Amino acid sequence: MEQRVSLVTLGVSDLARARQFYTALGWIPATADTDDVVFFQAGGLVLGLWDRAMLAHDSAVQDSGGWGGVTLAYNVRSPAEVDAAIEEARAAGAVIGREPAKTFWGGYSGLFIDPDGHPWEVAHNPGWTLLPDGSVSLAG
Repeated sequence: MEQRVSLVTLGVSDLARARQFYTALGWIPATADTDDVVFFQAGGLVLGLWDRAMLAHDSAVQDSGGWGGVTLAYNVRSPAEVDAAIEEARAAGAVIGREPAKTFWGGYSGLFIDPDGHPWEVAHNPGWTLLPDGSVSLAG
């Protein structure tokens, strides 16, 4: 597994308010106002905002107040790379929170949880461009 982070998703209690805050900072959303998630290009990675309860469920964690509302993501070039990375994490001792599978958003992903409880989604998103250096681009 290459040493990088592709996407940081922040769990938020009010998506419209969070979107408005980041927009007020000058960040330009790459998603429509009506989408249930907001993505921003943040240099070589992507920052996402999503409903905190939905993010906790998707990340296979219980939000008991100790979880910071953040899931890290590692984007790869194919579903086979998702499978390989999840197996690498499993071999290293990670808990597998979600086995690799097709997703509701049209991609393929699995999720592992590191020894300190941090969830990492390993994802192949056919709608995003993964550059040769591993950075993610939301521009087609």
